[in-house]
Amino acid sequence: MPDKHLSTQFDSELNGVSSKVMEMGGLVEEQIRLAIQSLSTFSVDAANQVTNAESRVNTMEVEIDRELSSIIARRQPTARDLRLLIAISKTTANLERAGDEADKIARMVKSILHSGSSRALPSADLRLAADLASNQLRKALDSFARLDTAMAVSILKEDDLIDKEFDGFVRKLITYMMEDPRTISASLDLLFVAKAIERIGDHAKNIAEVVIYIVKGADVRHTAMSEIESAVK
Repeated sequence: MPDKHLSTQFDSELNGVSSKVMEMGGLVEEQIRLAIQSLSTFSVDAANQVTNAESRVNTMEVEIDRELSSIIARRQPTARDLRLLIAISKTTANLERAGDEADKIARMVKSILHSGSSRALPSADLRLAADLASNQLRKALDSFARLDTAMAVSILKEDDLIDKEFDGFVRKLITYMMEDPRTISASLDLLFVAKAIERIGDHAKNIAEVVIYIVKGADVRHTAMSEIESAVK
């Protein structure tokens, strides 16, 4: 009975931490939504809201890590449970970094507005990549909440779509700069925006890999897709 009681307490603490991770994920999703809005409409207000949310996301990462450290110290978890706690910590780290990328987009949008070149740039061409990255992060959080390895694998398979959008946009942006050198400074800001969008997709991919690690105990980083699919069967 005491073991069951301790196990129940441990499960309760894990559920509490997981709920905080999902709350943090919701905040980061909102940051990304606002960042995309600021890019689409060149809205300073939306950009400022992204920046204002940054400190809360950072605070949540610290709080979750502190809670995880406390659980490890008090519960002395088994290897499997320790793997889960480490995976949760990796997930929060990726969420925090995705929030950083959203903040970077907001800052670059404000820089472009300050330069007065917003109308001359192909910013609308980034919308597809931005939507892809946002959807990938949403799916990654769903996969984490459900420990759904099939969804995690689908995220890994779709990561190349964002990379292809990024490469195509860079080529187009180079053409813009060659045709009108006056746009070079603002174009470089937009290049940073494109890279930030790609990185959000990378963090979604990292979270998907963490889900597979939690469920299967397999580290699938830098692994061929055929091997990943075999690992989750």
